[in-house]
Amino acid sequence: MASPIAPPPPPLSTVLPPLILGTATFNTQYHPDPTHMPYVSIVREALLTHGITAFDTSPYYGPSEHLLGNALETVETPRSSYLLLTKAGRIDARTFDYSPVAIRASVYRSLHRLRTPYLDLVYAHDAEFVTPQQVLAAVTELRRLRDEDGILRYVGISGYPVDVLASLAEMIYRETGEALDAVQSYSNFCVQNTRLGDPKLLQRFADAGVDVITNASMLSMGLLTTRGVDRGPMASWHPAPPELRRACNGLAQIAQSEGEHLEEVAIRWSMDHWARIGAEFGSTAISHKGESGIRGPARMGISVMGVSSVAELDETYDIWRSVINEESDGREVHRRRKIAALVKDRMWPSLGGWKNYSWPSGRKEYYQRERESLDRETQTESRAGEPRRAEIRYKETHTTRVSGRGPEEDDRKYRDADDADADERQGARAPKKDVTGTPKL
Repeated sequence: MASPIAPPPPPLSTVLPPLILGTATFNTQYHPDPTHMPYVSIVREALLTHGITAFDTSPYYGPSEHLLGNALETVETPRSSYLLLTKAGRIDARTFDYSPVAIRASVYRSLHRLRTPYLDLVYAHDAEFVTPQQVLAAVTELRRLRDEDGILRYVGISGYPVDVLASLAEMIYRETGEALDAVQSYSNFCVQNTRLGDPKLLQRFADAGVDVITNASMLSMGLLTTRGVDRGPMASWHPAPPELRRACNGLAQIAQSEGEHLEEVAIRWSMDHWARIGAEFGSTAISHKGESGIRGPARMGISVMGVSSVAELDETYDIWRSVINEESDGREVHRRRKIAALVKDRMWPSLGGWKNYSWPSGRKEYYQRERESLDRETQTESRAGEPRRAEIRYKETHTTRVSGRGPEEDDRKYRDADDADADERQGARAPKKDVTGTPKL
């Protein structure tokens, strides 16, 4: 098969923008019927108005790939003007298939769903749930699809436990001599948990040659919201134990006492601090449409935002603009300092032992290792025993689910037809052609 892209691509950090629109919210985990979300308007507003040129999705996110592909097809702009990031390997809440055959099938299915001749970045999804050997096999197959089939450009891994992600990145570099292009972590650089920013951890990623680290889920999948997890659709699957949920509800009250909303505090704090702390693994492709009036740093950490409405998109983008603008006025500088002090002086003390708590995720030996590491580093507060006791209770009541990150159902109504070979279906639309032939890098 002839390659539709021109190898070799430049480093991912030079082409991936510092703000990515995540589409995990285009899913029944966050919305009772995602097809009734304004997903087309969200995508069009992001790309055409705000100049957001990267979109993150996954087959595991129910209809997300379908909806994103539908939305992008309404945009009259070359395929080379934006980047598509997806994942492979996770089937549903309890099922993973990292075999080369399954990885290959997943990537080709994503091409069809997204209506594209190529993908810019593919992660091995939630890599902590399978063995290191399986992760290595999946990464090897993704690189084969890159080098031989020419249908993707960059390869990475994603997951939750940061120590596990670092170990996998080190192993892949050691075994193959080639570093990962990207690692995605979620809920690990937010107001509740800042473990991704640990200097020793970041040094491990640097030693493994990782180019980019993307920080996803700044609201920790709804945990850091005024409504909270228990009053939303995430209540049935969010992995945070009840005590952590209550502790984060207390953060909302603290924010309100200062005339703030927890959502804005959490997003602003995370974007602001990750832009600096994650800069070594960030983007140099900062200048993009709509940003000519903003002067930002030469390189900044990459954030992934998720929204459910155009209003949320606009609000989040406005926060990001103010965060990256190095020529902010005095009022903005004062607000930035206020938010930083609010988080450090009031919210973190309120969390106590729940600060930097990580819930179990992945194979048992993985999250035990993560738990032991966290114990050594942070379990010094008087409430240090509470997270451990809560974790034990959580495991006792979730004996068949290691990670409660998704509902039991897998949105089968959206994917039953797509699991068949797309070439055998009548009336299937061909991938969107790139009018320029190759990506503009």
